[in-house]
Amino acid sequence: MNDIWSYRLTAGRLEGVDLTGYKVEAVDGTIGKVDKHSHETDASWIVVDTGPWIFGREVLLPAGTITRIDTAQEKVYVNRTKQQVKDAPEFVRDTHLDDASYRQAVGGYWGDAPLGRY
Repeated sequence: MNDIWSYRLTAGRLEGVDLTGYKVEAVDGTIGKVDKHSHETDASWIVVDTGPWIFGREVLLPAGTITRIDTAQEKVYVNRTKQQVKDAPEFVRDTHLDDASYRQAVGGYWGDAPLGRY
């Protein structure tokens, strides 16, 4: 993947569509819902609220992990496994939203994580 922080041209992202509340599907099942998202050039991401699955933890996923957005079903599909999401660096909204070192760590984690298959 060339740029982990950019949406793939084939993902189906539509300008102006609010992804908040969309279910997030890993290659092996549902991992939560989109709580927040960004469409900034070269800095796009979604924050996934994992709910009770990982005790209410939030995880930041770079846009490059998204393979498909289904607006009819309100689902976002990512090419990673549930375990990879569980092992990802935790997102703490008040601390990490504007933290460059956190973003670098997240980019390194997701950029190095092997792709799942969809």
